Amino acid sequence: MDKIVLPESDEELLKECDIETFRSGGKGGQNVNKVETAVRLRHRPSGIVTSSQVHRSQFKNKMECIKKIRAKAEELNYEEPERIPTKVPQSVKREILKNKTRNSVKKTLRRKPGLNFEE
Repeated sequence: MDKIVLPESDEELLKECDIETFRSGGKGGQNVNKVETAVRLRHRPSGIVTSSQVHRSQFKNKMECIKKIRAKAEELNYEEPERIPTKVPQSVKREILKNKTRNSVKKTLRRKPGLNFEE
């Protein structure tokens, strides 16, 4: 997938977005019930959609949406670095073998006596 490139300034980013406002509801009383304070931004080039209805002012919600778009684009642009496998040290290999022989002895002692098992 291609990297999502966002403009540096918020004004340029807003020009690339579709802005939709709606009534938010919840806390805020008459202000949020009568005024369209909630904002939904849709970034046209990338398809990222964010919405905010946290604040009582439309401007603050717009700024919140811009922050969310930038964070989402950064998250989508992240690529995990390629893992470089390393060798297992000799001391670790010896420790693994020691544990295996210890468990083997423990399990042979758990067997019922008198049964002939070929070892």
